[in-house]
Amino acid sequence: MPSTHPIVPPVDGQVSPRYAGLTTFARLPRIEDVDRHDIAVVGVPFDSGVTFRPGARFGPGGIREASRLLRPYNPALDVAPFADVQVVDAGDINCNPFDITTALAEIEAGVAALASGKRPVMLLGGDHTIALASLRALHKEHGPLALVHFDAHLDTWGPYFNTPITHGTPFRAAIEEGLLLKEHSAHVGIRGSLYSPDDLTDDAELGFTIVHAREFHTTPFVDIIERISARVGDAPLYISIDIDVLDPAHAPGTGTPEAGGLTSRELLELLRGLKDKNLVGADVVEVAPAYDHASITAVAASHCAYDLISIMSTRVS
Repeated sequence: MPSTHPIVPPVDGQVSPRYAGLTTFARLPRIEDVDRHDIAVVGVPFDSGVTFRPGARFGPGGIREASRLLRPYNPALDVAPFADVQVVDAGDINCNPFDITTALAEIEAGVAALASGKRPVMLLGGDHTIALASLRALHKEHGPLALVHFDAHLDTWGPYFNTPITHGTPFRAAIEEGLLLKEHSAHVGIRGSLYSPDDLTDDAELGFTIVHAREFHTTPFVDIIERISARVGDAPLYISIDIDVLDPAHAPGTGTPEAGGLTSRELLELLRGLKDKNLVGADVVEVAPAYDHASITAVAASHCAYDLISIMSTRVS
C-alpha cells in the first residue's frame, strides 16, 4: 500500500537550481529523512566481478549526478512518480570490494531490508554481478521471477578463472538456484562475438529466449514489445539493464562495449512497453564514468531508472 504519511517530494528545481544541493537520485529525499518509503533507489558501488574494464563502482555516483536533470512529471508514461508514493534514495549498500561471495551476501541483505513488505527496489550498479544478490532477495518476497534482461551479452556463462560468480554468470546461477521462471525470461539486445555456438545452445537449455539486436532492423518494433510482454505474462517481473545494451555511440562509458547496439530511444520505448507488468525490482548496471563523454552514458542510465521507477509507482498506487 502507498504511504499514509505526507509525501516528501524531490527538491524543487524551480526553487533550488538543479546543480545545487545534495546529489541524491533525482534530488529525492534520503531514506533517513522520511518516516517510511514505498520505493527505494539504492546504489551498489561494486565492480569486483568485471572481466575487462573496471570502474562501474563509480556508476551510482555518476547516475545520481546525471539524474539532477530529471523533472517530476513523466509525460511518456503520464505519471508523476514522486507525487503519490514515497520514493527515497537509500544511499549505497556497503559491500566488500575484495570478496565476491561476501559482497553478494551483503547486497542481498541490503536489498531485502528495503524490499521487505514487497516494496519495489531500484538498484544503481555497480557491475552485473549484483543482479544475483538482488534476485535472491526479491525471490524471498515474491517467489520465482520473470526476467527481462537488456544486455549485449548473455551473462549465462560458466565460471571464469575458477570463480563461479562474476558479471558474466549471474543469470546461470539464478536459474540454477531456482530464482527465475525459465519460460518467462528473455534477453534483449544480444550481439557480438561468442566463445562458440554452444553459448547459445546452453542459454536456450537454461530456459531463456533471445531478442537479438539485429532483429530490430527487420522486425516491427511493436512486435518485439508484444513478444517480450507475452513472454513475461502475469509473473512478478525483474528488469535488469546492462547499459552496454546500448550502442557505444549512446553509452561509451561502460566496461565491455559492443558495436551494433540499441539506441537510447529504443531502450526507453521497450521499457515503456512493459508498463502494465508487475515490476517488483530492477537494476541499471555497468555504468563506468571514467570512460564516459559528457555524461552520455549516465544520462541514458538515469532516464532508464526514472522510467522504471515511474512504472513501479503505478503498481504501488
